[in-house]
Amino acid sequence: MSTRPRVLLADDHAMLLEAFTRMLSASCEVVGAVGDGRALLEAAPRLKPDVIVADISMPRLNGIDACRLLQPKLLATKWVFLTVNADPDLAREAFRLGASGFLLKNSAGSELFTAIQKAMAGRRYITPVIMDGMPEGVFLDKPAPAHPDKLTDREREVLQLLAEGRTMKEVANVLNVTPRTVAFHKYGMMKRLGAKTGAELVQYAVKHGLVGY
Repeated sequence: MSTRPRVLLADDHAMLLEAFTRMLSASCEVVGAVGDGRALLEAAPRLKPDVIVADISMPRLNGIDACRLLQPKLLATKWVFLTVNADPDLAREAFRLGASGFLLKNSAGSELFTAIQKAMAGRRYITPVIMDGMPEGVFLDKPAPAHPDKLTDREREVLQLLAEGRTMKEVANVLNVTPRTVAFHKYGMMKRLGAKTGAELVQYAVKHGLVGY
């Protein structure tokens, strides 16, 4: 029986998926590769990987929210996040959700397997680029404060899809709800966040990392 970690990859860049698959194949069993957050929601419970390596800025559903939705179903699965965004607040949010690793894409080639090894050993890894100059433990030991305008999981899903330029009907089709339900969430968010237009909602989504513009 193989003792190699079973890894599921999630990234919307096909060339990166191929590169990571080749790089990890000698030491890990790559059980699947998907190109967006919705596909990850479908594949992960079926494949039950030891580690999910996920891009944060994926279409249809970002990696952070995919983790938020999948964690109750996959309690033993470790998460390693990849991003082009070196924002420390994004790293804090990832570790608040229980991430085991946080890497920048431009350093992932040399650090990814290290992060997976640490995850399998019950430890955590964050790229030194972000840790440089930060107090030790600032990401790994302290939970991020709750955001005063915290959205529900469903609202975050709706907001990301709207911010990607989809119509309310298209959002409804992706989420398998009615357009009326989407409208309810949209205008509820606008009221709570003080957004007067859809464009202001998009700005909120970009600012909080729901879409990667």
